[in-house]
Amino acid sequence: MTSVPPWVWLVTLLAFAAIVTLDLVVIGRRQRAVTSADATRWVLFYIGLAAVFAGLLYAFRSTTSGNEFVAGYVMEYSLSVDNLFVFLIIIARFAVPQLAQDKVLYIGIVLSMAMRTVFIVAGAAAVNAASWVFYVFGVFLVYSAVRLALEGENDADDFQEGAALRALRRMLPLTRDYHGNALVLRVEGRRMLTPLVVVVAAIAIANVVFALDSIPAIFGLTTDAYIVFTANAFALMGLRQLYFLIGSLLDRVVFLNIGLSAILGFIGIKLVLEALHGSGVDHVGHLHVPLIGISASLEFIVAVLALTAVASLVKVRRAVPVEVESEDERQSQ
Repeated sequence: MTSVPPWVWLVTLLAFAAIVTLDLVVIGRRQRAVTSADATRWVLFYIGLAAVFAGLLYAFRSTTSGNEFVAGYVMEYSLSVDNLFVFLIIIARFAVPQLAQDKVLYIGIVLSMAMRTVFIVAGAAAVNAASWVFYVFGVFLVYSAVRLALEGENDADDFQEGAALRALRRMLPLTRDYHGNALVLRVEGRRMLTPLVVVVAAIAIANVVFALDSIPAIFGLTTDAYIVFTANAFALMGLRQLYFLIGSLLDRVVFLNIGLSAILGFIGIKLVLEALHGSGVDHVGHLHVPLIGISASLEFIVAVLALTAVASLVKVRRAVPVEVESEDERQSQ
């Protein structure tokens, strides 16, 4: 793992803080719902920032660091897309006003970014302390991959409000109804919180829960905590705009779960192989234990995502005529 000077960490954190502040200013001034054009511009902006950052890594660190970031960013962004299904369910379940959706997603994602940092620090410390942690991460990712694959195509299971959210409802002084996009207001001289606070908590908790899979997965690509943090941060910063851009199209990516399970399973196997080498096991019987490089990992991730998108598109297009035909038959009867 390549060490990063403290000043580089400081500059990076300040840069992220400036971007988050800029985003907050834009949200505060916007007096209308987010349009597809708005979302497209911001998605391209954040992808462009990630590309510039990758270029800086290639130029001032190494090709390996650049490849690790690109692979980690692509994987984290693709795994984060699965979060959008949960966001859609949360927004619909709590009937969040359209004008307030951007704000609650923004705050929820920023909070989850801060909480994910704890996972990253803990994961980096565990990896540095003992190589056997790779066995744990690897087996967990393979298990997650199997579980995700068994779910089959994406479905919109009802969002389950956990104990933490129910506790918030009991503990906090909440108003009965929403008041625009306000989180706090005064009612008869008493400071009250609107239900948007519960929605923010739901989004933040859901995003952290998804990190239980994605954080171990990215450590399968790199043990550099700086790369892990920046790849996560860039992926999460562009997630909110992606929600408004493709939220209505997510149901067409019918094989997303299967594609993500293939990626998780691949990274899990890669971790186990690296753990074997770390334990001094280069051969199992007559079989040589291979090491999977970062370039091969990046190629696999991109190929799986492309295949997932194409297969989903083909299935959706083939399903449309069948649905139309069956509807016509029912009308004729």
